[in-house]
Amino acid sequence: MGVQAFRFEAWGGAAIAAACICLAVPGAVSAQAVDRVFTTTDGVRLHYVEAGPADGRTVVFVPGWTLPGRIFDAQIAALSDRWRVLALDPRGQGDSQVAPFGYTAERRGRDIAELIDHAAPSGRVVLVGWSLGVLEILSMIGDRGQDRIAGLILIDNSVGEGPPPIVGARTASPETLPDPAARRARRAAFIDGLFAHDPGAGYRARLAESALRMDPADEARLRVYDVPRERWRDILHGVDRPVLYVVRPRLRDQANALTAARPNVRAEIFTDAGHALFVDEPERFNALAADFLTAADWDAPQ
Repeated sequence: MGVQAFRFEAWGGAAIAAACICLAVPGAVSAQAVDRVFTTTDGVRLHYVEAGPADGRTVVFVPGWTLPGRIFDAQIAALSDRWRVLALDPRGQGDSQVAPFGYTAERRGRDIAELIDHAAPSGRVVLVGWSLGVLEILSMIGDRGQDRIAGLILIDNSVGEGPPPIVGARTASPETLPDPAARRARRAAFIDGLFAHDPGAGYRARLAESALRMDPADEARLRVYDVPRERWRDILHGVDRPVLYVVRPRLRDQANALTAARPNVRAEIFTDAGHALFVDEPERFNALAADFLTAADWDAPQ
């Protein structure tokens, strides 16, 4: 297969929306969760949430397109009793700076690496990526390698295995959707489609409002990373750490191909959940994550 723009194949043509830090997601947030910031090497202020024991094994959550780390509030609450949990707001998202540059897979992957350097400078970490966060984690590994990685949890995006899934109509571009009211309505409709089980009108409204922070042109840049889709497959095939691949049925073929190719991969299919499957079925997802973290390859290389 030749080089082609790798779109967000798991989304059915839509992009993932952002959430403000004040989201009232299902599941209480850990009372110990605190806000942190750091500055990247290109001068951008990024925000993240930290919870759990300071000396615990570190788990880093990376959300999808225009979303904040606090979309993982139910996971922060459930896992931070045993692990140190960091949830990143990527640049332009959540409470991070809306920078006028840096919306590429390479730079956003570097942001993840720099968060690890800043907040967990020693030992290995488990990276948890959802949707666009899957590709940005793989971009980081492609650039930095896997020495700092104890394991990967990859949620509901294509990883370049086999034929690409069918993708529906794309969300309108800034050029074809210039009207702010139309953009707002389109974003709200997209948010509604993230869930198989309605998390509540107020929650959806806050997601939709926060999702509009980024400049439309930068949003569009994030929706298409112009690299061969096989690049993500090749990076992931080079990872010898444990991997948990959690997807909906439309990515079942990729899950089967990945588990057949790599003995270190376990796949789980969520048949009754939307793209935000960890919000739709937090108890099941959290149990899978806890089992994975307990067995992860935490030992630093000799």
